[in-house]
Amino acid sequence: MEIRVIGRGALAGLIAGVLGFVFARIWAEPVIAKSFDYESGRIDILAALNRAAGRPVAPEGPAIFSRAMQSTVALATGVIVFSVAMGALVAVAYLVLHGRLAVRPQTLAWLLSWFGFLGVFLLPFAKYPANPPAIGHTFTIGARGQLYLIMVAASLVLLGVGVFVAHRLSERVGSFRATLVAAAGFLVVYGILLAVMPSLGELSANAAHADQFGFAPAATETPQPITNILSTPLLVDGKTIAPGQIVYPGFDADVLWKVRWYSLLNQALVWTTIALVFGALVERLVGDTTRPRTVDETASARRS
Repeated sequence: MEIRVIGRGALAGLIAGVLGFVFARIWAEPVIAKSFDYESGRIDILAALNRAAGRPVAPEGPAIFSRAMQSTVALATGVIVFSVAMGALVAVAYLVLHGRLAVRPQTLAWLLSWFGFLGVFLLPFAKYPANPPAIGHTFTIGARGQLYLIMVAASLVLLGVGVFVAHRLSERVGSFRATLVAAAGFLVVYGILLAVMPSLGELSANAAHADQFGFAPAATETPQPITNILSTPLLVDGKTIAPGQIVYPGFDADVLWKVRWYSLLNQALVWTTIALVFGALVERLVGDTTRPRTVDETASARRS
């Protein structure tokens, strides 16, 4: 029985992953391509400025995957593997809870899927939103990954505590008031969490690079306009760059919001598909557990 439920969760995740890949390939990938173009031009300008200033230029590493590979196989692999894992996780959570809650299997599948969407993506997204490839420094990858995982774990724990508090209070003050109290408490604690977690621009590694070209102080790692930060002019490709002069623009805000918007829509599509498909499959497997079973249904469930 457990294997069948988890298998249906993985299948729902597979279907969701395929749909998520198609969405990302059609809508998000053209915008991400603009991000790569910006990053390539930025790297060239920074190298030229450093050479003109007599500073060392870090060699550009070889591309492990071509753009064609990144936009097809790698994108499909990432989206599908994530979706299958989340579908299986929803199925495991269903197995843990289905005997403890008097709700239809399909309803429980929807609740668990949207719980996952909130905890795994949407709540962490409020502090550390999705970024295109040109945003984020290589020397902060580890720190950014740890902060995001902390935010995911904290979001899931807070959601779980909120649900538990609402359930316990409902016995005393009713479901509606209990939900309002739990939601208000959750928002207060979550707001404190948002304030306590550091912004990416405040990381010590970013502060240590403040004296280099292209690392203007900012609250995030979104590339700022590149200027001549020296007090003397620089000669770059036969052109004189005065102190403070902008030589390359900051990251396009239009591209940034589109990437984040498409990321949000893609995740909503994935989690909704998991809820829809898994809910239908698991209810077909176990039946509606909120009503008494017929003799035939009971016998069928035992055989499963």
